[in-house]
Amino acid sequence: MIIVLKPDAPAETADALLKQIADKGLQPLHLPGTERVVLGALGDERVLAELRLESHPHVESVKPILQPYKLVSRELHPHDTIVKIGNLAIGGRGFAVIAGPCAVETPEQMRNTAEAVKAAGAQALRAGAYKPRTSPYGFRGHGPEGLKILREVGDELGLPVVTEVMDTADVDIVAEHADALQIGARNMQNFALLRVVGRAGKPVLLKRGLSAKIEELLLAAEYLLAEGNDQVVLCERGIRTFETATRNTLDLNAIPYIKQKTHLPVVVDPSHGTGIRDLVTPMALAAAACGADGILVEVHENPAAALSDGAQSLYPDQFEDLMGQLRRVATAVGREVA
Repeated sequence: MIIVLKPDAPAETADALLKQIADKGLQPLHLPGTERVVLGALGDERVLAELRLESHPHVESVKPILQPYKLVSRELHPHDTIVKIGNLAIGGRGFAVIAGPCAVETPEQMRNTAEAVKAAGAQALRAGAYKPRTSPYGFRGHGPEGLKILREVGDELGLPVVTEVMDTADVDIVAEHADALQIGARNMQNFALLRVVGRAGKPVLLKRGLSAKIEELLLAAEYLLAEGNDQVVLCERGIRTFETATRNTLDLNAIPYIKQKTHLPVVVDPSHGTGIRDLVTPMALAAAACGADGILVEVHENPAAALSDGAQSLYPDQFEDLMGQLRRVATAVGREVA
């Protein structure tokens, strides 16, 4: 429920109403604006009706939040949220570029790749220390040792780091080493993990599930915001369809649609979205053109020797070329790439 107070409502009115809402066991929200004070109340609609807020002398209007996701919705929060990952702001006029290898393999591989992506203009570093693999025999990451390498390289180069967390038992150690926690596609609806990550006190990059509807992605984000964390970035990374020419079908029409529905920033992962190196650059440029707030790209110093996802990883010189093209496209649509 959204409660809009009248312009002349005394300051103590908001506090009193928030207390009433909390006393009913509902979640109160205080959203002061430039012209109106707006309050929110989340919970059982039958309990909300008992408050009879429509008849309060200082209440201008009361209306329900129609979407099943409340905190994520633009109905409750009409202005764009900007998420800070270290010194990188995602959202607003800037266009964020997060790049790095699929996985942390060795200190040398991590450092060489990180130096290359930073030199080309990447603003944050990505790599996996824990890797979800379809086959149990695939390389599944170095775990804590990989986190240590990632953190050391990020600190050396002054790049914030983003890495995936797969298990509730690992949230604390990943949060200790990372500037942002990634929820991978396979865990988008792991609700126990979402709740724990939401309480970890770090920004979250939430990837769309392999076959998830947009509404399901936004409801997954709602779990994170319901735990008190509004620093959430959504990521379109392709969905599974009948098409087999590419690894996934990169759903770029989801970007403008999602941005109509939510205030959270949205980035695109063209690497997983296509699975084909030669398609990463054109789809990254298309992502910038259709309104994405950034991209998440896999780059490896030597993709032919990569332990995972080498076929979709750019060579450093390809990434440098992408950045040059990306700056031109971003400028054309009113965005900036650092």
